[in-house]
Amino acid sequence: MSWIQSLMLSILPRNWGESMEAESLSWFIQCPCGHEESVWDRGGIRWKASGEPKRLCACRACRQRTWHRIYFKHETTEPQIVETP
Repeated sequence: MSWIQSLMLSILPRNWGESMEAESLSWFIQCPCGHEESVWDRGGIRWKASGEPKRLCACRACRQRTWHRIYFKHETTEPQIVETP
């Protein structure tokens, strides 16, 4: 856990901290090489955010400094069934 994550979890109410962590785990950073990891696992926080920004950072897999896409991954536990008439 990064120092900023520890700081935020220590000063925010518990339910806000849990919400912040859960939402940050759903935001992913993706390198053009295909490697991706959650913002939270990378040491960051993305909470109550929108949009798909790009950030210049080093990939932990290919070690290249490139523009990484940040996006929200919607996790669905059940497959969606579409009925056609």
